[in-house]
Amino acid sequence: MPDSSPLPPVRLRPEAELAHAALSTPLLSRAARLARWAGPETRVDAGGGLAEEQLPAAVELLGLTGDDAVAHASEAWRVAVDAGLVEIVDEEAGTVRAGAELGLLTGGSPHDVLTVWLTALETVLADASVPDLDDLVAAMDEDGEVDFSSLDWDPDAEAEFLDGVLGNLYLLTVSEDGPGEGPVPLPALAASMIVPDDMGEPTNDVLEQVSDAMMRLDDQFRTLEPVGLVEYRPVDEALMADADDEPGAPVDDTDVSRYGMVRLTPLGVYGLRARLLEAGFGAPAVGELVDKGADALLDGTSAFGQSAARAETEQWLARREPLSSARELLAAARGADPGAPLRRLRCQQALSLVGAEAEPALREVLDDPELGGLARVWLSERGAAEVPAPSEELVFWLTVDTVAAQLQAEGNSDELQALVEGLAEQHSGFFSAAWRVDHPATADVLEAMGRLHPDKKVAKEARKAAFKARSQQGG
Repeated sequence: MPDSSPLPPVRLRPEAELAHAALSTPLLSRAARLARWAGPETRVDAGGGLAEEQLPAAVELLGLTGDDAVAHASEAWRVAVDAGLVEIVDEEAGTVRAGAELGLLTGGSPHDVLTVWLTALETVLADASVPDLDDLVAAMDEDGEVDFSSLDWDPDAEAEFLDGVLGNLYLLTVSEDGPGEGPVPLPALAASMIVPDDMGEPTNDVLEQVSDAMMRLDDQFRTLEPVGLVEYRPVDEALMADADDEPGAPVDDTDVSRYGMVRLTPLGVYGLRARLLEAGFGAPAVGELVDKGADALLDGTSAFGQSAARAETEQWLARREPLSSARELLAAARGADPGAPLRRLRCQQALSLVGAEAEPALREVLDDPELGGLARVWLSERGAAEVPAPSEELVFWLTVDTVAAQLQAEGNSDELQALVEGLAEQHSGFFSAAWRVDHPATADVLEAMGRLHPDKKVAKEARKAAFKARSQQGG
């Protein structure tokens, strides 16, 4: 799983849409059909699985064909039992009846349906970490018992590995610079678990580990697809053919899609987020701040990417009257704490979405030392009349505040470097004036400008100005 720091916010589909998707998944729909079919004559074995003589009827009911038909029917029954769609009445007699959860699939709320689906998901995830049937059969002893020690199988390690892969897939899906709802190549996902971040060219040993991981994941994603967690394009079997086999059609081994492609479905995103929250991870969702105050909105979106912050803010504004929301946002943007510059940037971005009705709120803060600059920007961009010109002191203060916010939001990004270069180029004598700016972040901003500016002479000026600012602040 990802580390414990908050993940990027996810945009979830409406619960009604997700519940419909859950009911449409092959595995849950099969489990529900078996639960409705089961009656007084249905029998289960000691483990709760369908008795062997019942399997042909179950296979026929589900319309399954092929070598895996019995396995798919057995899995659907196991999900029905685990999810409470079927209840075992008498273990000794092996009798069953419809479970309490079965009615939720037709008469419950979308949230009820998703709760049942999440239970089904846990069953499938547990199955996905078990060795495949051929390996289990090969490990059986003379008494028909599986010798797990011969499998080199650690169930906890297997579950942890799959959790880590799914956590990385979730992070790629919700990150603004990731593929979004697009597919992720299986080799990249396997490498994310195996190859150290600081490794340059992977060694042959590491590449072999990645290849082994891909084969495990290929089996696991095939198992997870029927429950609706992922959409999966399996590894092309032609790529796995033995080089000594009879050559077939030419294989393009440079086509990465042939090595497997996987994407989380919207239902899968919902499911993984639920599991992350259950495990104690910070996994925010867009829309969680709509009922909170402007202070919570500005602080909450400070860790969001641009797109997610805008989406959250649009939802927040849609529930409020423009003038009062503008006043609330401006009040929440004040402060001299380290997070204040980014709050003001988020406030400025939020106010850009508010119409002309908010103008009185902006005029009320024109003389405010922390908000007067952004108020002038807002009014000028809308062509408002009688906007007072900012003092040089205010211009420099707003510049420092803006760079401080960008530093907090993006770190040493290319965009920030371009901003730094532009400031130094447009304002001759910038550093000789900037170090005097009465802003808590002045020294930090100047140090960053010295670090980011590619011109050594300009960078040195910035560092000197940062030293003066630090001395002025007594730090």
